[in-house]
Amino acid sequence: MLSYQHSYHAGNLADVHKHALMAAILDYMTRKDKPLSYLETHSGRGLYALDAAEAVKTGEAAQGIERIARLNWFAPDHPYARALAAVHAAHGARAYPGSPLLAATLLRPIDSIQLCELHPQEFAALRAAMEPHGGVFHQKDGLQMALALAPPTPRRGVMLIDPSWEVKSDYEAIPKLIGQVARKWNVGVIALWYPILAPTVTASDAQRAMVRGLRASHPEALISEVRFPPAREGHGMIGSGMFVLNPPWGLEDEAQRLGRLFAKL
Repeated sequence: MLSYQHSYHAGNLADVHKHALMAAILDYMTRKDKPLSYLETHSGRGLYALDAAEAVKTGEAAQGIERIARLNWFAPDHPYARALAAVHAAHGARAYPGSPLLAATLLRPIDSIQLCELHPQEFAALRAAMEPHGGVFHQKDGLQMALALAPPTPRRGVMLIDPSWEVKSDYEAIPKLIGQVARKWNVGVIALWYPILAPTVTASDAQRAMVRGLRASHPEALISEVRFPPAREGHGMIGSGMFVLNPPWGLEDEAQRLGRLFAKL
């Protein structure tokens, strides 16, 4: 959907969960002296300002990364902390990276990046933020491109599927897509982010059914779910989920650590 703007939600608790796990994935995979591909289906604008009017209006970053920074969840040598430090050094203390920029800070010159974003304004901002880091940009539907780009060159790599979930049918379509991508690219690390919705939200049944289906179809995958208080009264998202096919070694330990930390909020 072209109505979604992540500027209102950048740096929220779901971003903390998703980005900490993505940083851990990329940190492990870049330890080997072999190139890898990074692909993202719904890239957003790549770089956000936490003091922008949109972020201030919702207060989600204040409850998210700004609160987590005070709680010292991440040591300075944690890949998520290292990525944030690099972005702050380049863009200021109130800057926050979207997944593409977070990945770019952890990837190496030998690695490749392909990014999809359909929204015209977000795509323009994405190119402006990411062109210094190189990569290939696609202003196309990310779900269609996921299948078209798999398998990438090099075959070793990561794909992040991170839609807005504004289209309820995505809950049925995306698991099928993951199965198709996995058959074409059986060595790829395929990560899917999804919201955990309050029972009062219309799409909550579809969200839970999707997760059950993913568990049944891919019992070997890692599923990390965390809960947190709603960002504001009546807000429908009460948690964050990450499904990871072919999870790297050590990711389960990081997921469990994050689960214990989120449980204390």
